Amino acid sequence: MQSKRNQIGAAILVVLMAVTFWVLLRDMPLTRLASVLGQLKPGWIIGGLGLMLLTLCFEASCTRQILPCLGHKTSLLRCLSYSFAGFYFSAITPSATGGQPAQIYCMSRDGVSAAHGTLNMLLLAMCYQVTLLLFAAAAAVLYPWLLAEMGSGMLLLLIYGILINVALTAGMLCLMFLPNAARRICRGVLSLLVKLRLVRNRARAEAVLERQMKEYRSGAECLRRNPTLGFRLMGCTILQLGTLFSVPFMVYRAFGLSGHGVLELLGAQALLTLAVGSLPLPGAVGASEGGFVLAFRLFFGASLVTPAVLVSRGISFYSFMVVSGVITLIVQLYIRRRRPEEQASPLPSPARETAA
Repeated sequence: MQSKRNQIGAAILVVLMAVTFWVLLRDMPLTRLASVLGQLKPGWIIGGLGLMLLTLCFEASCTRQILPCLGHKTSLLRCLSYSFAGFYFSAITPSATGGQPAQIYCMSRDGVSAAHGTLNMLLLAMCYQVTLLLFAAAAAVLYPWLLAEMGSGMLLLLIYGILINVALTAGMLCLMFLPNAARRICRGVLSLLVKLRLVRNRARAEAVLERQMKEYRSGAECLRRNPTLGFRLMGCTILQLGTLFSVPFMVYRAFGLSGHGVLELLGAQALLTLAVGSLPLPGAVGASEGGFVLAFRLFFGASLVTPAVLVSRGISFYSFMVVSGVITLIVQLYIRRRRPEEQASPLPSPARETAA
């Protein structure tokens, strides 16, 4: 069933990509596009790709700090393979819903229990949500003119993104640190859903709810046992999103443009990500490109904003979707090849070797 959903998500992604590229390029001759792209400074493009690699490394570093607190010693390289798998499956599933299950599966394959893998992803998600809101709030305060440049349509999406992310963040924090209040609220919401006939099996829903609340309590307990962990995770997540949101600046400089600083373009990308990141689209394809045109027209101008969105999304999404897919496939094939040898040999498995 999960494989079928991934295939459907990939098919939707291909259709969205085709429509998006058609809309972006319908008024731009390919010869002119090629001429503009030929003037790019390759050093800045390589720098942008390097920032994307750093983004995944910072996420992997977070995992590398969480798992030892749960009793699992692992390497940064192995954690990086989890991040590549998460990036790929997030890219091909609506609202990035496939990324976390993929990473949990990869961890369980290496001997990390599903409960601990879920707890790892919970802590990563909480840090991501809080950091994204902080970046967007800072951008809105420091550069309020960015909001005016986005237009009314993007502002509506931004409000939607704020409401979704604030609700998710508040819910996570409440479930972790106010479990009794969270239980009362969740049961009240569940009763309402049952009355509206949106939930038919109340007992099953309550069991799922209790299991989820147990996982959040485990996350709070993990942070209490390791008082510096939360600060370290937030620091890594700030670096992770900082490098990710700096990619448009690298593209800006690749076009030979100047006059705007890195923080301005970083702020614009933070607001854009908050606005479109919660939309139920694989990789936010279509919405991200359209939003980029509106949010970054001021920086690139009407003549360069279309090539700029192609380069920026090419670096931050499309190229790393391919790279992540290839690396995930290679890792999977390597593990399948090694598994029969491990079963026939008294030597410990790669997961146990790493934990030794």
